[in-house]
Formats: sequence, structure tokens, C-alpha cells
Amino acid sequence: MSDEKHFERSSGTLSPLERRRLRFRNIPIRVVLPNLVTLLALSMGLTSIRYAVDGRFETAVLAVMAAAVLDGLDGRLARALKGTSRFGAELDSLADFVDFGVAPALLLYFWALHEIKDLGWFAALAFAIACALRLARFNVMVEDPARPAWQADFFVGMPSPAGAVTVLLPLYLHLSALELPSSKGFVLVYIAYVLLIAFLMASPIPHFSGKRVGKVSRDLVIPLLFGAGVTLLLLAIYPMEVLTVLSLAYLALIPVGMRRYKTLARAEAERKNPSAATPTA
Repeated sequence: MSDEKHFERSSGTLSPLERRRLRFRNIPIRVVLPNLVTLLALSMGLTSIRYAVDGRFETAVLAVMAAAVLDGLDGRLARALKGTSRFGAELDSLADFVDFGVAPALLLYFWALHEIKDLGWFAALAFAIACALRLARFNVMVEDPARPAWQADFFVGMPSPAGAVTVLLPLYLHLSALELPSSKGFVLVYIAYVLLIAFLMASPIPHFSGKRVGKVSRDLVIPLLFGAGVTLLLLAIYPMEVLTVLSLAYLALIPVGMRRYKTLARAEAERKNPSAATPTA
């Protein structure tokens, strides 16, 4: 509207063609590409729900993992191409809710939580709601200019992709060589675990973000490539076993992240108020 007013002041009344040009502007392809990746991730999340309804749980799990990989790519692609936009951020949040809130919750419910219908559905709802709250809080905190720079190394609460990956741990164990059963006795344990992950997502507990890991020492390039290659090969051959190990490793890192966050917060408090850290005689 401001452009139209400026044009009117300088050139008089706008013609219909000029109005259309102002309304429909060309959008650079670098802005479109990240949004296409986000839509592909959304398609993977919806496909996961479709396979869960059909009882093809292993394929549904792989679809959620594909959505998590694509979710990690779209933001990095947008930053690399300088194609970030408010529209892309909102689309990403909506896709994340479906991919990492709705899809895992329905997957677990169709697999085993339905054995105890009311309580199982409650756990599925709690997880999806926790994911929505987590995403809303993230969107608000990103725009907070008063947030210290060191806090960019941490997420407040478990991020939604990590929540989706870790909450499916009981299903990994069921589909792995361990073949964990889905009987009613075990379902109560699964429900408690789902509620625990939901709590970690909605809580203010800090988690490592890993967003600033950009450069690797030259001496570590070969070992890193070897480790990544071996992990990918194992993931292709033993997907559920590898996902089990990765989920447990991530959960084990949570206390480490909490300890590191407290150390940095204490250091910042001492820097802002040195007299509080100096013992009195």
C-alpha cells in the first residue's frame, strides 16, 4: 500500500497494469527452493501417517526420519542461498508440527498405545501438544533481542525433530532384533516414556543445539568422513538398531547439556555482577 501511495504522489493515478505489477512481484528462486524442501518434508510426515494406518510401521518410521533430514536441510539451504523469509519460517513451523508432533503420536498410537485406548490417546495428545508449545516458544525466542549470544548454542526444551526421533525408541526396539513386545503390560511403560519425552519438549531444560558446528579441524576430516560413512552403512543395514543407539546417546547428552548451560549462566552472572562472586571477609 505504501508503494502505491508513493507512485500516486509522483505520477498521479495508477493504471490497472501498474497496479498488477505492484501486486505480483517476482520471487527469487533462492527463496522458493528452501520452501520446496519444507513441503517435501511435510509430504514425508503425511506419508508416515498413511503407512502407520496401513500397519507398515518400519516404512512409517523411515518416512519420519526422512522428514527430520529434510528439516535439517531446508534451514541451512535458506541461509546458504540467503533465501530466508517470514513465509518460510511460518511454513517450516507448520510442517514441523505435522512431521514431529502429529505423525509420531499417531504412529505410536496405531502401533501399541491403542491397547489402552483412553490413556494411550492421552499420551499421544500430550506429545502433540508439547510439540506445538515447543515450536511456538522457539518462534518467540528467536525474535528476542535481549537473549545472550552464548544461549544460541542451546535449545530451550528438546527440539521437535529430536523429540520425534527419541519418542519412537520403543518402536525401534520392537522392530529391531530385540523384538520388544507390544502387549498391554509393556504399553504402560511406553505411555510413561512418551509422556517423559513430551515433558522434555515442553520444559525449559536446555539441550545442545549444534548449530554453530561449522568448521572441522583438518586432522579430523578423514576420521569424521570415515565415521559418517560407517554410520550411514550401518543405518542402511540395521536401521532400527542404529536409531536405538542414536536415541539413547542423545538422551545421555541431556545432563551434559544442562551442566554446561549452568556453567555458562553462572559465568555470565559473575561477569555482570563481580561483587556477588567475590567472597566477603
